[in-house]
Amino acid sequence: MKIALAQINYHIGHFENNIKKIKEAIHKAKLANTRLIIFSELAISGYPPRDFLEFNDFIEKCYSGIDDIAKECDDIAAIIGSPTINTNNKGKRLYNSAIFIENGKIQSIHNKTLLPNYDIFDEYRYFEPNNTFKIVDLDGTKLAITICEDLWYTGEHPLYTISPMDELSGQSPDIIINIAASPFHYSQANERKEVLAHNAKQYKLPLLYVNHVGAQTELLFDGGSMAMNAQGEVYEELKYFEEDFKIIDIDEMSKPITPNPKNSSLQSYNKIELIHDALIMGIKNYFEKLSFNQAILGLSGGIDSAVAFALAVKALGSKNVKAVLLPSQFSSDHSVNDALELVRNTGSPYEVISIEEAFKSIEHTMDPYFTGLKFDVTEENIQARLRAIILMALSNKFGYILLNTSNKSEAAVGYGTLYGDMCGGLSVLGDVYKTEVFQLAHYINKDKVIIPVNTIQKPPSAELRPNQKDSDSLPDYETLDTILYQYIEQRKGPSELINMGFEKEVVERILKLVNTNEYKRHQTPPILRVSKKAFGMGRRIPIVARYLS
Repeated sequence: MKIALAQINYHIGHFENNIKKIKEAIHKAKLANTRLIIFSELAISGYPPRDFLEFNDFIEKCYSGIDDIAKECDDIAAIIGSPTINTNNKGKRLYNSAIFIENGKIQSIHNKTLLPNYDIFDEYRYFEPNNTFKIVDLDGTKLAITICEDLWYTGEHPLYTISPMDELSGQSPDIIINIAASPFHYSQANERKEVLAHNAKQYKLPLLYVNHVGAQTELLFDGGSMAMNAQGEVYEELKYFEEDFKIIDIDEMSKPITPNPKNSSLQSYNKIELIHDALIMGIKNYFEKLSFNQAILGLSGGIDSAVAFALAVKALGSKNVKAVLLPSQFSSDHSVNDALELVRNTGSPYEVISIEEAFKSIEHTMDPYFTGLKFDVTEENIQARLRAIILMALSNKFGYILLNTSNKSEAAVGYGTLYGDMCGGLSVLGDVYKTEVFQLAHYINKDKVIIPVNTIQKPPSAELRPNQKDSDSLPDYETLDTILYQYIEQRKGPSELINMGFEKEVVERILKLVNTNEYKRHQTPPILRVSKKAFGMGRRIPIVARYLS
């Protein structure tokens, strides 16, 4: 039997677009005499639809779309994800379902059992968990249909009290099918393969897995759909960060696997490559799906804006990314020259707009109120906010979308100015620590110098006062990022960090900075998520709290 895996970049709520792509994949599969085609979780609506699921009209459009797609399945079967209505009058209104279509109509509906409700997931808000289990018999081949988290009943202390595959295995299935919406983080692909391999080996069954690809605002989906044999070996792997389509002959999957280095879909990425490609996809999809064309950002000559700019150029094209240099009386000549070298290396349009006169004007306005008071963070923030005013003025006048360039280290400790350098429509590096930003810069320069060497080598500085350096206010970034990672991603407390060898005063200071700056992070643009624990929807910390603050 030949089965097609359709890895598609869906658009939440864009039913016309989603249905068109699904139909095109069905036609392609039919031309190849494929018996079954598999689409991903909530494919019809896009994932995650969130509170759109509370609108009757949205659910009606999902049903209408499924009916439309079913008409195409006259001589092919399909499995497709969609919300469906719970008709039991008890529990949540909806199910997260895999719909099996054959002979032009819905033959059966298989609901998701394990509903994740952690980090960025909030599925129990909308869906009722499944409590009935049935397999599908397709031409004598028995299919165990599962949805994403249903296969994540693993480890010594599973999160759930029931294993869907344990229930289905009693009906003697021949193959496991898993449709998924598994969001990206830089270690997710390896973790996902381990989970899938665990299931294949435990139940001694081949496995077909279809994931989303593409960006939905801050959530990035890396694809990596695959076919795996009963020994837990990858038989075929679809591309990462791209739409893809593969036809799998399940009879061939039982044969010994011979590694083929020429098969470009079986790729091995390192962490920085994954982050790089994910961020480019995230920027590109954000603009495409919102029908935006051009980006703008402030280019300071520093490492963060340089990396964000280079990524945007790769995603959108050099002519569609405008750099604005906004020097003040505190800006060094080399910073301006470094920024100019970068835009010349890319061929992007740019402007140089000094904020010196504007800053003097604000100083003059505030003189009666600031008389006798020393220059401090107030004046530093005025400069950052003046830059934001100019960037937003250009954005409003010409239709640019402002990209925020703050990194995760700065966002964590509040080293940024609200309504200044923290503003923007999308945060490119908000989930990338400063040490990782440097690694990204080296990766961007791997083939030729795009980011000037001086930008990478010079000590980081906000340049908001004479001779300012980040190290004046913060520990060195190696130390800072290690503590932040252990606290944010690993949830290590102060005593644990101190036991790891970090100085007590440094730990207490950093954790206090993180917790007291939560109010700032609630007012920042959406952040492209590349780690296990990004700021935003997956990290819910009270603002008015006294823990470690």
